[in-house]
Amino acid sequence: MFDGATRSGCGVAQSAMGPFYCPLDQKVYLDTSFFRDLERRFRACDAGSKACQFSQAYVITHEVGHHVQNLLGILPRVQQMQQRMDTQTDANALQVRVELQADCLAGVWANHAEKEWQFMDEGDVEAAMQTASAIGDDRLQKQTQGYVVPDAFTHGSAQQRTRWLMTGLKSGNPDSCNTYESERI
Repeated sequence: MFDGATRSGCGVAQSAMGPFYCPLDQKVYLDTSFFRDLERRFRACDAGSKACQFSQAYVITHEVGHHVQNLLGILPRVQQMQQRMDTQTDANALQVRVELQADCLAGVWANHAEKEWQFMDEGDVEAAMQTASAIGDDRLQKQTQGYVVPDAFTHGSAQQRTRWLMTGLKSGNPDSCNTYESERI
């Protein structure tokens, strides 16, 4: 966990990056200021609420999803493919599929965690969907620059992120998270 900046196997991590996974050292880096931003800046959940805790769990399990992708060899294959692509737009489109798969894997975790511990309350799923929506590329671009550039997306739109989170949550099956072969991301 860090606030401000820290060193990682992938270089210096700064708060502007938010939480991330570094495949080189196989660690998840959690920017604590990002979680405050979820509540205040993005209004993804009500500050201090149990639903906000579930939203935070979604963010964390999204990053753990990248670790799963790395263990399965998906991340290295994607990076190789991205290096061979002709345009940044194509590389970004592939990165979106990586991120949406991590969202779906977070949903799979939530499905199994709920069956095991029955910890979810009314409003938790809605808060997680609101979080997924709040950190969609379209929403973030609109907020920061006033307009949306889909070719520059790297994590997916609000609608895409919500859809894939719910796909994993409803199915509980990692096989439902194949964003690479899905025609509709």
